[in-house]
Amino acid sequence: MEFTTEPFDLDEAPAHALVAREVIEAAELDAVDVGPFGNTAEGGADAVLTAVDALLRKALEAGATRVSLQVNVVEEGEA
Repeated sequence: MEFTTEPFDLDEAPAHALVAREVIEAAELDAVDVGPFGNTAEGGADAVLTAVDALLRKALEAGATRVSLQVNVVEEGEA
């Protein structure tokens, strides 16, 4: 999955971005890459869906006005 939260602030990471980072880093995912302009994570379907649910809820609670999210399904052996 790939995601970003907004509003964006180049000077200081907003609370919703920090919360989103914490949620994703604490999730039971196989790989996580958090960056200033986008974030990616990989894992099994259940782990990703659980992380997405927590990410959306907590980022919105922390002030995000928009969360852009893309989820791709990769069959085993395709990666």
